[in-house]
Amino acid sequence: MLTIFKSPAGADVIMLGPTAQAMFRALGRDPDSPSGIVTVEQLPDAIARLKQAIAADRAAHAKDDPDAEEAAPRGMAAPVSFYQRAWPLLELLELAQKEQKPVTWGV
Repeated sequence: MLTIFKSPAGADVIMLGPTAQAMFRALGRDPDSPSGIVTVEQLPDAIARLKQAIAADRAAHAKDDPDAEEAAPRGMAAPVSFYQRAWPLLELLELAQKEQKPVTWGV
C-alpha cells in the first residue's frame, strides 16, 4: 500500500505500507486507515508525538551498539531506520504548522 501525505504547505511525502503504518502509530492514528487528516489544531500534538518517536528510535539504536554507526554499511547497503524515514514527514508537519495548513493522506 502506498500512502501520500499532502499539504499545500510543502511537497508530498510518499511512503510504502509498513513505513506509513509506523508513522500512523507514532502520530496516534489508526495504522489501517486508508485516509485521514491532521488538522491545523492537531499539528502541535502530531509534531510532538513524531519527535518523541524519533528520539526513542535514536536512543534505542544508540543503546544497541554505540560504535555501530562507524562500522555500519554505507551507501545503498545501509539499513534505513525509523527516524531517518520520519524526517520528511516531520518537515512537512512543521511547514504545515508554520503556514497553518492541514496534512492529509488518501484523499
